Amino acid sequence: MTSLLQSYDTETNLNRFADIETWESESILSAICDSQVEALLAVRKSLPAIAAAAAACLVGLQAGGRLIYAGAGTSGRIGVQDGAELPPTFGWPPDRLVLLIAGETAALTQAVENAEDDIEAAHAAAEVHDIRPNDVVIGLAASGSTPFTLALLQAARVRGAITIALSNVANGAILSAAACPILVETGPEVIAGSTRMKAGTAQKVVLNMLSTLVMIRLGHVYQGLMVDMQARNAKLRRRAVRMLMQITGADEAAIAAALATTDGQVKPAVLVLNGITAAQAETALRKHNGHLGPALAELRR
Repeated sequence: MTSLLQSYDTETNLNRFADIETWESESILSAICDSQVEALLAVRKSLPAIAAAAAACLVGLQAGGRLIYAGAGTSGRIGVQDGAELPPTFGWPPDRLVLLIAGETAALTQAVENAEDDIEAAHAAAEVHDIRPNDVVIGLAASGSTPFTLALLQAARVRGAITIALSNVANGAILSAAACPILVETGPEVIAGSTRMKAGTAQKVVLNMLSTLVMIRLGHVYQGLMVDMQARNAKLRRRAVRMLMQITGADEAAIAAALATTDGQVKPAVLVLNGITAAQAETALRKHNGHLGPALAELRR
């Protein structure tokens, strides 16, 4: 696999792909696939920066801050996707989540002309959502220079928020605008400038890693299980039962009774199955900042 990770930006047109439209289909797919693998290799180089960003997130979120994603176009949609999955997966409170995309809701499904250049919209968003200290603002821009994202990060930093920037270009302006820069230098795309491809893949992976690490550290995972998931359909209710079986060894009847007393929540149900009431379970979890392991260990002593 010939490396594409060189000091090019995402707009560079590589001679290697100048006649790609004439290639056989499998050759085109092979080139795209190779570029996706290269994106993952670029992410690996950024693990220290991602870990540092996660540590900064914890400081703000443990103090009651909100998690705010901001971006334009593909980057904005990737941010929205990652953030939207946190409440159902980890029980993250929706009122502590803000999803900002240039062009607002319409931009989720179609291009909104000039939205990424709208600096005033970024300033207005910072004002409307009252970005403040302890909030964590994650700004994404493949080019690293999107005016909307840059302005939002700058405004958030002035307001005292914790700022994280993810860019696919080394000299991206958003990197110097944020307290926690994450550079994932993916280089040129197979189709020049199409950052929905390699750069988008890298951004999605970084956000997966960052948000999952933060949720683990906040106590939303126990024994590799999503113990704070919201069991709002039949599949997830069955998953809750399986998790409780795995953690406690209880039978289905006991598990059903425990879930009935905890409004279907797995973590307090684990404690109920260990001999305390639902109210006592909530108190124990609050004492340990929502971490099931320490609450369970104290109960079993």
